[in-house]
Order: sequence, then structure tokens, then C-alpha cells
Amino acid sequence: QVQLVESGGGLVQAGGSLRLSCAASGSRFSIDAMGWYRQTPGNQRELVATITGGGSTNTADSVKGRFTISRDNAKNTVYLQMNSLKPEDTAVYYCNAESFGLPSRTYWGQGTQVTVSS
Repeated sequence: QVQLVESGGGLVQAGGSLRLSCAASGSRFSIDAMGWYRQTPGNQRELVATITGGGSTNTADSVKGRFTISRDNAKNTVYLQMNSLKPEDTAVYYCNAESFGLPSRTYWGQGTQVTVSS
């Protein structure tokens, strides 16, 4: 089973930057896509950005132009560079990994808190 280990969260002032990292380990199966989601109390977990092994990305409108997702396939590691952070970006950020198969496999990290102060 895949284990996802996240790092890079913390407290930052509005306009600042953070870089989140997530490393996948513990599985002999390939990971086809990785991504980041975020969640605030009382709300559903929402997509932030995803990336496939081929480099195709999907980024939420709310963070386009500010957040960039990247991936090191050899290391099964995904990054989220967050610039121009806003207070509304405050949330728990979760790393996600998926393997497209029969059945498909989906894994989640434990989450890392990102707090943006004004």
C-alpha cells in the first residue's frame, strides 16, 4: 500500500509563499497521477491541482496564476509551489495519489495545515 508523506505547511503572511512536498512510498505499483486537495471546517474537500506522469496539469480557477504543481516521477514526489498567498487559501492541504487500474487505487496523506494571516 502507498504511504504519502507531506511537508512544507505552516504559517505565512498574505502575499508570501510556501512550497508543499509529498513523497509516495511503500508500493511496487506505478502511480499514474498525484495532486493536492484542500479542506476547511464544514466544507467538502476540493481540488487544488493534479498532475499526471506525462506532465498534464489541472489547476483550480481559484489558484491559477499563483499555484504551480510539479512532479518528479523517479521519486514519486509531487510539489505545490504556492505564491501570492491569500487568507482564503487557509486550509488543510491533502496529498493524493492514484493508480489507474482494475480496480483503481486512491491514497491520501494525513494533511498539512496552511495558514495565511492578513
